[in-house]
Amino acid sequence: MIDHLTVVDHPLVQHKLTLMREKDTSTKSFRQLLREISLLLAYEVTRSLPMTTVRIETPLCEMDAPQIDGKKLALISILRAGNGLLDGILELVPAARVGFVGLYRDPETLKPVQYYFKVPAELEDRVTIVVDPMLATGNSSVAAIDLLKKAGAKDIRFLCLLAAPEGIARMKEAHPDVPIVTASVDDHLNDHGYIVPGLGDAGDRMFGTK
Repeated sequence: MIDHLTVVDHPLVQHKLTLMREKDTSTKSFRQLLREISLLLAYEVTRSLPMTTVRIETPLCEMDAPQIDGKKLALISILRAGNGLLDGILELVPAARVGFVGLYRDPETLKPVQYYFKVPAELEDRVTIVVDPMLATGNSSVAAIDLLKKAGAKDIRFLCLLAAPEGIARMKEAHPDVPIVTASVDDHLNDHGYIVPGLGDAGDRMFGTK
């Protein structure tokens, strides 16, 4: 099991994150950077996958070689911004099963409202990686993981680009068994529930919407 909170401080991750934070970074560049950084973050979140060995034949001899054990990974995107991380991880793990949790944040209460839920079968036998660029209040992430646990998921990991201390605390309180992998722990949340210094609304910047 990886630590409850892992901050990926690799120079490439930090450099790309700085470019994404810049307010003048274009939508096209933002999407490309998010895809690139998701590959690097995925490397960390998959570090402790269960392994086994299989007998193979190389051009020179037979050997017992390592491979990932168990059913294929389940990647769960919290819509819509999670899809930016999802695309990059699928390049690294193309055989993974994919699910979606649709949640939006009520602007008045900051509470999550569910509008969609479709996930792979047999989650109890899969490592489940939940992706969402921003861990802000933590309410949406907690709600998504609540739903996944009800669907049978047991080995869940959460991957985000940025995290606020408030969101980390909320997740640890609600789901202490779910490790978090992120590129940065930022300073705080503002009155609107946005991460500061952050990078704005990840979904809007990814899709060019306001």
